[in-house]
Amino acid sequence: MRVILYSREGCHLCDLARDVILAERSGTVFAFDEVDIGGDDALELEYGIRVPVVEIDGLERFEVEVDPARFAALVRGG
Repeated sequence: MRVILYSREGCHLCDLARDVILAERSGTVFAFDEVDIGGDDALELEYGIRVPVVEIDGLERFEVEVDPARFAALVRGG
């Protein structure tokens, strides 16, 4: 399982999304990468006003807000 968080510096909602991901990662094994979209025109165009965006195994699952219970269910295979 691979989780990618698309975020930007200074984004409060991105900080909250990261907290949800890292809290779940403390008890569930999955790969995690964070991609800062700042300064990348293509990523800004794709994700700009929607950050944070969370992708799980290649599928966008969350944007703007990450529900902790739903995130946990998805990364636990539910």
